[in-house]
Amino acid sequence: MNGISDKNAASMVSLKKTYEIAGEKITLETGKLGLLINGAVTISDTNDNILFVTTGFKTKGLNAQASFFPLVVDYQEKFYATGKIGGNRFQRREGRPSDAATLTARLIDRPIRPMFPKGIINDTQVICTVLSSNWEKELGFWGIVWASLGLQMAGAPFGGPVSSCNIAVMDDGSYIFNPTTIQESEAKLNLLTAWTKDAITMIEAGAKEVSDELMLEAIEYSHNILKEICDVQKDFVAEYEKQFGKIDQKEASFNLPDESLYDIAKEFLSEDKLICLYNKSKIDFQNELDNLDVILTDFLTEKWHIAGDEANEEVTQIKASEVGNLVYKRVKEIMRKNILEKSERLDGRKPREVREVVSEVWLLPRTHGSALFRRWMTQSLSIATLGGPDDEMTLDGMMPAWTKRYIHHYNFPPYSVWEVRMMRGVWRREIGHGALAERALVPVLPSEEEFPYVVRVVSEITTCNGSSSMASICGSTLSLMNAGVPIKTPVWGVAMGMIYDEETWKYVILSDIQAQEDFLWDMDFKVARTKNGITAMQLDVKIKWLKLDIFKEGFAQSSEAIEYILERMLLAQPEVATELSKYAPLIMNMQVKENDIKIVIWKWGSNVQRMEKDYGVRISIADDGMTTITAENQEGGKKAIADIEALLWKPTEGEKYEWEVVKIIDGVWAIVAFKNTSWMIHISKLSDTRVTNIEDVVKAWDTVKFEVIQVDLAKGRIGLKRIVPESEKQAEAKKEDKTEK
Repeated sequence: MNGISDKNAASMVSLKKTYEIAGEKITLETGKLGLLINGAVTISDTNDNILFVTTGFKTKGLNAQASFFPLVVDYQEKFYATGKIGGNRFQRREGRPSDAATLTARLIDRPIRPMFPKGIINDTQVICTVLSSNWEKELGFWGIVWASLGLQMAGAPFGGPVSSCNIAVMDDGSYIFNPTTIQESEAKLNLLTAWTKDAITMIEAGAKEVSDELMLEAIEYSHNILKEICDVQKDFVAEYEKQFGKIDQKEASFNLPDESLYDIAKEFLSEDKLICLYNKSKIDFQNELDNLDVILTDFLTEKWHIAGDEANEEVTQIKASEVGNLVYKRVKEIMRKNILEKSERLDGRKPREVREVVSEVWLLPRTHGSALFRRWMTQSLSIATLGGPDDEMTLDGMMPAWTKRYIHHYNFPPYSVWEVRMMRGVWRREIGHGALAERALVPVLPSEEEFPYVVRVVSEITTCNGSSSMASICGSTLSLMNAGVPIKTPVWGVAMGMIYDEETWKYVILSDIQAQEDFLWDMDFKVARTKNGITAMQLDVKIKWLKLDIFKEGFAQSSEAIEYILERMLLAQPEVATELSKYAPLIMNMQVKENDIKIVIWKWGSNVQRMEKDYGVRISIADDGMTTITAENQEGGKKAIADIEALLWKPTEGEKYEWEVVKIIDGVWAIVAFKNTSWMIHISKLSDTRVTNIEDVVKAWDTVKFEVIQVDLAKGRIGLKRIVPESEKQAEAKKEDKTEK
């Protein structure tokens, strides 16, 4: 902060101001926490939520050779923020970021990064720390807003302000700004957008098959709120300068490519020489690109333009390492020109044309469901695995622990893109793409009552030439159908791109972009949908002016592309499989009354442990008594259900059963067992006549018919009477006749 020192820090008065945004009161404060960092701001609301955001911008000790912008964004969830101790019993502290925190960090990075000038190499860091949370709301989207504000306060060369808005559209058509997590779960559309004052920079959406029209209306609605938030940032920066003095604008450092010889390179690399890049595979394209580096280097060396041991002051010279940048710029220029003027893409397709789609299913016989989705070279091998309730994934972070029944993982190994590198855990990109696919598929999954299985899908990207995240959605749809998961309708997706010319304002939208086009695009737009509407969407923009009208065109064009993809992918699996794999577990449900749960479980879970061991099953009993039996085979499952039904048996007066005598006590009592329960019957109830020796009538381990003559469950008693066999009655009658005679 301006003018900060040890002597005045304690007496410094912070700047604190409250704003009303879309009906919510938000308070901003700076000058209290994080006094040494370039920019620090705390946001709080009236619901005990506090998010602390710091922004650091280095001007010394930079890596002058950095080939990328070293921006690092972290989102920290603190257990103490929600009153939790957290962690495991061996380490009671925060560990690696949760998937949710990683996704939020990516969310903040995406609209912030494009607002810095190209070639900048100043180390920049944004840290968002949740200090207090009422558990009800996610605070991540505010991280975008206050990162933007902090960077402005830091004097960074940042083209902000950028603002973010999180809204939920409910079933009744109402809009809720900054919704609770419960409202988000009930909404038909959850939309997070990032804008400058005039243009979209990022969109993230999850929906329950909503129309294009509703999506566009929601985006427009969010823009009105975003204008308010941009004004708040401008006002707070102005107040900051009034109180702490004018913001010192930091000097940016750049590692820009040396383009002093571009005119020479441009003349040498004529359009004829670049024809070799067209209609090539990914590997051949890269080989041709490398060859262009070689021939341009040879040409410039021959003309003394490459700096070497013998300097030539009469000509302009560059380092040999700069040649690749000249080739890159020339290739990009020609490729964009051909698309804008001739609608000619690298692979020969027209702008609206989608690559050929081919799919296969049931590739892996021992899995529960598998599918291979191919779009030219891009391949997603998706595998579905079914499990029981105990396989639910528990998410234990800052927020209260909760579980989910559908888990989607996306793997992007180095071999998929012709690379050789160490594999060290999961990348942020893999977490992000997996989350996008999961969000796209959740709306079509069956309810737990319809399909009690826990489902995990893994998308293995075995080869990638662009749009692998959308391929994973298509492949996963097929694998779910192949596994017999009764999804409501297929989901499929496509990635769209856009090329824009700043001088003429001309643009072309590209359907189904591939890897070679990846460094060309100004807009990356991914949409997943069913025949009924959108289930997920993601948008990232490099340029600073994208208008909603362009976005509408992208929607319309994506619909055309998606119709072709659906038609082709369903050839492999037209309908959901009618039977599960013989290797899938068998799951059966039965409802147990809440008062009877303890009878099934019994002391220390002894009943459950016995049945799991005897029948080879897993038994899960929910708090409401819904009991799920996951069995390796049908026979074991049926035995477990019969056992539970026996445990829950309650006698009724007048009912007759065959019970087993298990013990004789004192010669006057018989202990009988039935349906895993045992009761006592007195000698007087064993016969219609007087019995002096109980073993004259029944012996241990005899199977005897009894009738229930009295029930008193409150005292845990029932009265039993032995049903005397006809043969015994006749024998008794003959005995009486002889006695009379």
